[in-house]
Amino acid sequence: MAKKEKVVKPIKGPFKESREKLRKLKAKNSIIAFAVDTIVILISALIISFVIKTFFIRSFYIPSGSMFDTLQINDRIIVNQFVPNIVPLERGDVVVFRDPGGWLGSTPETKATHPLAQISEFFSTFIGISAPDNNQHLVKRVIGKGGDRIVCCDRDNRITINGKAIIEPYLAKGSNPSNTEFDVIVPKDSFWVMGDNRGNSEDSRYHPNTPGKGFVSKSFVVGRAFVISWPLSSMKLLDNFPNVFKDVPAPKP
Repeated sequence: MAKKEKVVKPIKGPFKESREKLRKLKAKNSIIAFAVDTIVILISALIISFVIKTFFIRSFYIPSGSMFDTLQINDRIIVNQFVPNIVPLERGDVVVFRDPGGWLGSTPETKATHPLAQISEFFSTFIGISAPDNNQHLVKRVIGKGGDRIVCCDRDNRITINGKAIIEPYLAKGSNPSNTEFDVIVPKDSFWVMGDNRGNSEDSRYHPNTPGKGFVSKSFVVGRAFVISWPLSSMKLLDNFPNVFKDVPAPKP
């Protein structure tokens, strides 16, 4: 019985000649074939990581103690970028936002100077491991959203939202809801944000003279932080404490 010859299917489509040469080269040398496959896998992984970082999630680290005890300095958090453009931002959410103007002052830009450090920074930024613009972002908790009237404080030293007093279990130990009195109505598509460590948080209370008058417009929001990813000992999902805000009435029209 005659031995059947292996039929090689012709290559069709764009780059036909280049693909044909590559197939012949791979057939002759298994090492080259392995190298080519590895490079394709790495490039595909980088592209997927870039797409995820650009459209879905980002990573940030915590530079200050304004969110004690919820977040510690140098904690790394993962941020859902579907919020708030696709998924709405709610009271109690931990939010990352760009400086609305005048909150951070002027912060010097630091860049790696060594060539290897620059290459490392480029790739870690590309796949979303680091955020070189981290120092131009802030992390706070959403207390009020568009239309809410927020007042500090009632006779029991509690913040009220639309007339309803809230008890805030996420506050740092020993923190008062606020040592600064305020009575504000949040503009449409904006948020009133405060740090959990109220005595050490330059939040909405302290920026009435900035362009946003202390409010954070939706356009400045990067997303909602939903998990602490590093260090491993602190890894956990971030709670938005829905029970704290469940009885808050809708704002008056």
